[in-house]
Formats: sequence, structure tokens, C-alpha cells
Amino acid sequence: MAPWAGAELWALTPLRALWLTLTAAFLLTLLLQLVPPGLLPACALFQDLIRYGKTKREGPSRPAACRVFDVPKRYFSHFYIISVLWNGFLLWHLTQSLFLGVPFPNWLHGLLRILGAAQFQGSELALSAFLVLVFLWLHSLRRLFECLYVSVFSNAVIHVVQYCFGLVYYVLTGLTVLSQVPMDGRNVYVIGKNLLMQARWFHILGMLMFIWSSAHQYKCHVILGNLRKNKAGVVIHCNHRIPFGDWFEYVSSPNYLAELMIYISMAVTFGFHNLTWWLVVTYVFFSQALCALLSHKFYKSNFVSYPKHRKAFLPFLF
Repeated sequence: MAPWAGAELWALTPLRALWLTLTAAFLLTLLLQLVPPGLLPACALFQDLIRYGKTKREGPSRPAACRVFDVPKRYFSHFYIISVLWNGFLLWHLTQSLFLGVPFPNWLHGLLRILGAAQFQGSELALSAFLVLVFLWLHSLRRLFECLYVSVFSNAVIHVVQYCFGLVYYVLTGLTVLSQVPMDGRNVYVIGKNLLMQARWFHILGMLMFIWSSAHQYKCHVILGNLRKNKAGVVIHCNHRIPFGDWFEYVSSPNYLAELMIYISMAVTFGFHNLTWWLVVTYVFFSQALCALLSHKFYKSNFVSYPKHRKAFLPFLF
């Protein structure tokens, strides 16, 4: 490896700077939520921005002005519609380039360069990025299915800022994956000119972890959805109840834990060494930990019989 290649691998690209900023913001927000009540002044607007769904009920009284920016939580499906379409589009171009030698469009290649994509990317394997983009697309497709046919949404809301962030998030995530593809000009650079020859043990491990985590997340969403249905599968109410089964026996929000494990499986698929993707994983860790903590507080404050051994996010730890 050339001397400049090692430095390039650790360079602070625009994408890395963005994920680092998001990570720092959510870490700070999480730490603020861990401060005992009363030590810091309450800010209704701040709490309104970080809470959604049932956890908005646990925050300070919401001013009428905040309610103007409410968006139905069921609009979560819009995030995954955008992701399926956009990341499917990116996956199509990557597939075309990998197997047919079709170069990326000028605008897409230019956008990737602006975001910090580098030529050749050192020892990065094209197969790794291809598999991760496939995983991301499959994950979005499954979550869209769950939003439409598994989850039962009440009249809960999210802030319009959260809604807009959700729309942008999967566009940014897909571009992050694609920016890790080793490039030779506008074409994908494949070491050895044979994609299958790039298969490594960590690709298999990452795939198994992705399937395992996705299966648990699906099961957790089925459990949550069934809490509002009768045995015939008919929705009978939209109240909150204590969920039991699967990872719910250990943490209050196993769906958030599974989300983290899905992103870790992608880091494994990248071969453990992709710094950019580990920044994404770190952001996911703190954002999901924040959501899990707020959800845990909701359950504990609303159910006297809530299992005391359950943690918020990480079994036996947090």
C-alpha cells in the first residue's frame, strides 16, 4: 500500500464528518436524558424534537405551537418507500457496473466524489459494498412490509423535523455504502476482475448475522403488533401493553437492539475495518439507545408490574 493510502483511509471526508456530527449530537442528547430530573431546566421544544410516539406523553407539557408540526407516526412507511426506491436505484447502477461494465452516471460519480469517495479505496472489496447495499435494500423492504401489514399504528405522532430527517436518512445511508465501492474513474474496480473470487469468511459471517438480527427484529414487531389484535388477527384497540417473548424478556426495546445488530452485521461484511461504516454504527448505537431509554421510562412509569429485571437497550447492562 502506498504511504498516502493509509492516510487516506483515516482522512476526515465530508461523509465521515457528517456521521461524526450526528453521533456526537445523539451522544450528548443521551447523556442529557441520563441527568437526574431537576438538575437541568426543561425545554419543551428540545424534548419534542427527540421524542416520538408514546414517549411524547412522558415529556413536559407540549405547547400548542409544537402540535402544529405533528406528523402521524404511521408515516414511517414513507421512509422505507423512499429507501426501497432510492437504494434499489443505487443497487441497480452498482449491479450494472459490476457485471456489465456500465460506468456510473456522471452526476452520481460527481456526487460520490463530493462526499469523499476515493479511487481504489486501498484494499476495499467491491463485493463487500455490493452485499451491504443488498442488505440495506432487503432491510428497507422488510420494514416497509412490517409498516403496512404487521405494525398497528395508533394516533401517535412524530415531529416534522424527525419526519424530514427520516426521509433523508436512507438516501444518505445508501450513498455512504456506495461511496465505499473501489472506483477506477466512473467504473467499479474489481480486484482480480472476478467478483466471486473476492468472497471471504467475513461475508458469510456478516450474512448470517444479518439474517439472525432481521429475524429477531421481525419477531419483535409481530409481538408488538399482536398486542393490539385478537386471536383472529383483528385489531381491537390501540392501547399500550407490556410485551413478552423473544428478546423482550431481556430489554424493553429489542427492536432497537436488533437494528443495531443489523448495522453491525454490515460492518462485519465490510471486513471489520471500514471506518466510515463504524461511524454509522456508532450513530445507530446512540440514536437507538436514546429511543430505548425513553421507551423504557415510559413502560416503567405506566406499568407498576413492569418486569424489574429488564434493561432498556443492552441485556444485563443498560
